Amino acid sequence: MGRLDRLVEMISPSTALKREKAMTEITRQRAVREVFNQGYGDHGASRRKKSLVSWNPVAGDAEEDIQDNLEALRPRARDLFMGGSLANGSIKTLRTNIIGTGLRLKPNFDADFLRLSEEEAGNLKRQIEREFALWADSKDCDATGLHNFYELQQLAFLSWMMSGDTFALLPLLPRKHATYDLRIRLLEADRCSSPTTKSASMNNKLSSGVEVDEDGMIVSYWFSNKHPGSSIATAMDWQKVDVVGVESGRRNVLHLMEAERPEQRRGVPILAPVIESLKQLERYTEAELMAAVISGMFTVFIESESEDPDEFGLGSSTNLEDNPTGEPVPQIDEGDLQLGNGAVQFLRPGEKANIANPGRPNALFDPFVTSILRQVGASLEIPYELLLKHFTASYSASRAAMLEAWKMFRMRRSWMAADFCQPIYEEWFAEAVIKGRINAPGVFDDPLLFKSYTRADWHGPSQGQLDPVKEANAAVIRVTNGYSTNQREAAELTGTEYESNIRQLAYEKRIREQYGLVEGGGQLDNEDDSDDDE
Repeated sequence: MGRLDRLVEMISPSTALKREKAMTEITRQRAVREVFNQGYGDHGASRRKKSLVSWNPVAGDAEEDIQDNLEALRPRARDLFMGGSLANGSIKTLRTNIIGTGLRLKPNFDADFLRLSEEEAGNLKRQIEREFALWADSKDCDATGLHNFYELQQLAFLSWMMSGDTFALLPLLPRKHATYDLRIRLLEADRCSSPTTKSASMNNKLSSGVEVDEDGMIVSYWFSNKHPGSSIATAMDWQKVDVVGVESGRRNVLHLMEAERPEQRRGVPILAPVIESLKQLERYTEAELMAAVISGMFTVFIESESEDPDEFGLGSSTNLEDNPTGEPVPQIDEGDLQLGNGAVQFLRPGEKANIANPGRPNALFDPFVTSILRQVGASLEIPYELLLKHFTASYSASRAAMLEAWKMFRMRRSWMAADFCQPIYEEWFAEAVIKGRINAPGVFDDPLLFKSYTRADWHGPSQGQLDPVKEANAAVIRVTNGYSTNQREAAELTGTEYESNIRQLAYEKRIREQYGLVEGGGQLDNEDDSDDDE
């Protein structure tokens, strides 16, 4: 009997009796369920089956299951990226297909709602594109001055995938000869952490550097003045950055992460589910490689009764081949034995060389690695063919693999555009209007007007085609039947803009006509030539 039960019995014995009967009934029902294994109790929740009896994971919240383990997950994921070819290739494959040369702005403001004529809408669109290119193509958009906007997209995405999340601060930093003051400052995930000086009363609101209000909404982030792994011997200090400025209403910080659970505050590295598999596969590959190298070496061992190790004139340890690298051979202790290509090693009297044949290359190496990589690819949503850039299946199978991969690519591209590109574009647009570079009447008077002016599409590199003729014909059919538009097909097939293509085609047509060329490249017929022939 617990303390609560004893207290209830002292105050109200009748209530204590009812509680005891109720607890007895609950215990009886549990026993019945365990005997008959009701519902999932006979399946995934069974505690009697030998295959499940020792499998009892603890159910923790997002903080205990995710955030408390990030200090181990992040370094391991980064180590695999820096030293593992498969992990490195996986993340770069995602980066190249999702971001590529960068997601490009295409203004798509609501001209009807803004009551803009077709000519006014066209002029405004071209003006926005020119002004945004002035900022985005310059390295002045980067707080460090190293990258332009499209290179920052690649860096932010790589950090997001590798570390689980990344942060972008949006300060206004005036610079000489710079038209715009908006800057992007990327911070690695480790910089966001909870200050060690905060009291325990903040624990329910502040976790892993993310602070929430009473309603659970994220209101601010805490960033350290240096990376926790830095070797610089200075005291750690933290600065609180509000998500939205209290007075200005500007976005101060963007948080890129892919959530997998409600109430989750920090992201998980994309390699987290396959860290063990990739590390074990890396070790196995290194072992097989070393075994193959050893198997390819040929060394002669000579056992002699003579105390003179150079009785054959070969030296105590020599190689029958020239040193192919030209690098100096390190000094070896007299008692050391080393394998080499065509090497001769002398043994002391009584010593014998027992050669272990590793039997390499291993014929089962490739099928085994392929099997593991198929599982890794399934977790990362990257088809095996694309993961290894190894297309040996039929056209239909390869196309199916690419289509499946592009479902994921488009999803993450949409997230990147919504969480990174669009918020930054809106902050830039506000500054451009304030500086008088863009005319947008009433943009700050109504949130609906601001949304209408800043609506935009973000297009990345095209998917590419396995059979360009089939893909082009399919695009024509979709446009003809109204399933798609020329603008969308131009973006999907070639990554270009339909209106720009039309303008360029019109210009090329005028040039051909000016120089008397027909569509096929030949010379145009004219009346003078006809008269001469007659």
